[in-house]
Amino acid sequence: MSLAQDIAVLRQIPMLADFQDDQLRLLAFSAEALEYLDGQTLFDEGERADGGLVIADGEVSLQKRGEKGFSETDKAPKGSLLGESALLIETRRPCRAIAIGNVRVIRIRRALFKRMIQEYPELAQQLFDMHAARYQKTVNALRPIGAKMVELDDVSSHIKSRNKETD
Repeated sequence: MSLAQDIAVLRQIPMLADFQDDQLRLLAFSAEALEYLDGQTLFDEGERADGGLVIADGEVSLQKRGEKGFSETDKAPKGSLLGESALLIETRRPCRAIAIGNVRVIRIRRALFKRMIQEYPELAQQLFDMHAARYQKTVNALRPIGAKMVELDDVSSHIKSRNKETD
């Protein structure tokens, strides 16, 4: 694949969408292109994650270990980023990733990504803002659940106090 095609794939990733052309070019040029055959393991559950993998071609089966071995929980198509958190922090892979057919990935090591955001502080600010907005959205989505939990607590307390009165 050409550098221009890799840049186009990287531009599809929400985390990288605000990067400028020259920043994406530097990232694509400095990253590694890896190819996997059908059934090959990209990474295993619990393995140390040293960066992210962008699926440039193909599809990947994401699998979790259960009592009866591994079972597929999701599929990651072309244009997916596996290991977004691993670009920023030391972490472990939450699942196993297996190639479905021939798969080509762009591997972005955490060290490379950190160098990019150190060289371009505006990228760090954009990433911070993006993650802060995502966390705020999660908090807002959980707020009604918290309110229901308070209601359940109140009902439970009311039932307990009625039960004590009848004893």
